Amino acid sequence: MEKTVYIDEKPVRLKSTAALPKRYKAQFRRDYFADLLKIAKVFGSGAKKRADLRTISFDDLNHFDMDVLYDIVWTMAKSADRTIPDPMEWLDGFETFPLKELLPEIKDLLENSMPQSKKK
Repeated sequence: MEKTVYIDEKPVRLKSTAALPKRYKAQFRRDYFADLLKIAKVFGSGAKKRADLRTISFDDLNHFDMDVLYDIVWTMAKSADRTIPDPMEWLDGFETFPLKELLPEIKDLLENSMPQSKKK
């Protein structure tokens, strides 16, 4: 699945493929799914879903590292365009990086990266 989002008014292609978790682990030396579950724990799910960073409690912050979101978005961008530079250099190319606005945009890509079994 591929999608173009705007970060700092610049179009950025993001792509979620079966290789995304392996590319993430190769770059950041962390498990993609474990990090994704940490995000889910902080923001909740279903009817209790919270996308407003102001509603996160201090207890939630013990389970969350904002770098995870930057790293996931970079990995999706790298999956779409292999020529982008390393994460720090790439992030330096933006004046702002509005994670709050980006989360709803990447929701489908995140869901696409989760393994699912087909019903028979």
